[in-house]
Amino acid sequence: MKLKIILVSFIVLSFCKVWSQQIVLESPNKKNVVALYAADSNNKGEWYLKISYQKDKNACEIIPKINLGLSRSDQDFSKELYFLKASKPKMIKEHYTLPFGKKEVRDNEANEVVVSFENPSKAKLNLIIRAYNDGITFRYEFPEKKGSYTMKDEFTSYQIPNKSMRWLEKWNTANEGLYAESSEDKIVQQEWCYPGLFNSIDKSCWYLLHEADLDKNYCGTKLSNTQDLNTYKLTFPDPKDGRGTGESKPIISLPWQSPWRVISIGSLADIVESTLVEDVSTPTRFKTTDWIKPGKVSWNYWSSNHGTKDYKIVCDFTDLAVSMNWPYTLLDWEWDGMTNGGNLEDALKYIHSKGIKPLMWYNSGGDHTWVSSTPKNRMLTHENRVEEFTKLKKLGVAGVKIDFFESEKQNMIQYYLDILEDAAQFEMMVYFHGCIVPRGWSRTYPNLMTYEAVRGAEWYNNGPEFSVTAPEHNTILPFTRNVVGAMDYTPVTFTNSQFPHHTSYGHELALSVIFESPLQHLADRPEGYYELPDEAKSFLKEVPTAWDNTKLIDGYPGKEVTMARQKEGAWYIGGISSSEREEKTKKIKLDFLKEGISYRAVIIADGKHDKDFNSQVMVVDKTSTIEVKLLRRGGFVVSLNPVQK
Repeated sequence: MKLKIILVSFIVLSFCKVWSQQIVLESPNKKNVVALYAADSNNKGEWYLKISYQKDKNACEIIPKINLGLSRSDQDFSKELYFLKASKPKMIKEHYTLPFGKKEVRDNEANEVVVSFENPSKAKLNLIIRAYNDGITFRYEFPEKKGSYTMKDEFTSYQIPNKSMRWLEKWNTANEGLYAESSEDKIVQQEWCYPGLFNSIDKSCWYLLHEADLDKNYCGTKLSNTQDLNTYKLTFPDPKDGRGTGESKPIISLPWQSPWRVISIGSLADIVESTLVEDVSTPTRFKTTDWIKPGKVSWNYWSSNHGTKDYKIVCDFTDLAVSMNWPYTLLDWEWDGMTNGGNLEDALKYIHSKGIKPLMWYNSGGDHTWVSSTPKNRMLTHENRVEEFTKLKKLGVAGVKIDFFESEKQNMIQYYLDILEDAAQFEMMVYFHGCIVPRGWSRTYPNLMTYEAVRGAEWYNNGPEFSVTAPEHNTILPFTRNVVGAMDYTPVTFTNSQFPHHTSYGHELALSVIFESPLQHLADRPEGYYELPDEAKSFLKEVPTAWDNTKLIDGYPGKEVTMARQKEGAWYIGGISSSEREEKTKKIKLDFLKEGISYRAVIIADGKHDKDFNSQVMVVDKTSTIEVKLLRRGGFVVSLNPVQK
């Protein structure tokens, strides 16, 4: 157990005992270190954490100060905290499985200590700290058994060295902005979305700031450096969010624990491959999960914004799912106004006759959204949901997409989780859109299949900007947004919607591997897939949406990324570049393959121009290296299947 507790005491003239307190906690692999300090030399006052990273026997201080504390409606828990005790060190060791995500089988271990404080009125506050091999987490706890209070503020804030590179997205309620890179004089003061990515000054490690295990007893927070350029404080929702509905300050009931404050730490590979956000979240109570089925989805909105109003278009996308061996098709908004040869019941009958499972869209409804698109309000209350889910179950609908939440206030967090609980009673999968960034809920509610919360391919419909920014944006998301949970970017489009692509066909194909989402909505029109070469078409039929393992091969945010994902004995590799000027030749070592097994490698890379592919097949093994050429804004995929002897 790698826990050091250092207590130093001395006697002052008044013969009162004063303690200078320091607690140091190391991860099991000794790489991640968190230390607790008092802001002055006595045992009563403000406290803060310091985070360090150990690499090659050299310690790097990555976050010099994390301010701590809370303010409740009845009293303060920040300025005059008296140290009471630190618990005996405890090993956290978990093994669990999820039916989707970066990896099916999850193992994690951490060292934990609970530090107990009291304020001048003797009210108690605990700080629970864990050091994992892939990061540091901490949360607050009020251990008293009863009481209800408004939380006035949370003082958690991260002091980030000015020279540290950072990738952050300007705050917006839908979490659909672009990440911007900055440091020193380029740093902007404003509110920011989760997660935030940072690189240490000496470049030795990376870290990602996020939160996890958010429940009904709190609100979502965001990062803000409006008060201090290099200090990112956790901030409650704006009162104006959700059209002013709901309270911005949460009401808590004791006993209470805050969400985990999560700092993923390590190499870029450590960040990308981490499952820490789900590891610290509450385990599911679901008795069975065999009804939860990841898979690819045909989706008509991108190519025809009102496509679900047209029965014939719905049938065309059902036929696409059949042709591509995809299990699902989504009926997006306005399905209640379907015409042109059939209505909803006719469409569902046709979909089922083809062996495809339907998913259906809903407006979240209520006064929190200005969007009037229908069907609206059918998910708004428990009674509404029970009535609707009862109908959907009889109609053979497998899941729902619910849109336009527009707030992370406590009332909206409660709404999200109420939906998931009610849906589970009907074995109904859920997809949130226009929504919160993942907070680990998929571990607690594994019927939560995916979230939007990203500027995805839908933005090709919104203006010319995304044509230019998408190539770089796509290479940032694997290191930021998609690290913390499923991300339905609605990728892999070859034709154009309202505004054109600048990415190559190889780049688009690679997004099926690069972006992780258990329900992967492939957004192009049917002819966009029917006209592909056989190799690319076969790849999109076969590539999974849930994985046994994930590996970052190489990459850098904003420049390029190459990832490998495993499903059973097969591996799939995807690589993309954002370069506007240079073509690239990449050499990919296959040393992650299993020893003594040969694999049939199908390589589909950029061809002579951005709408062309160059495909080849070869036999490889663990000692092999594959060489591929990428055009500007290009990409490639590789499938690796064991050769049967």
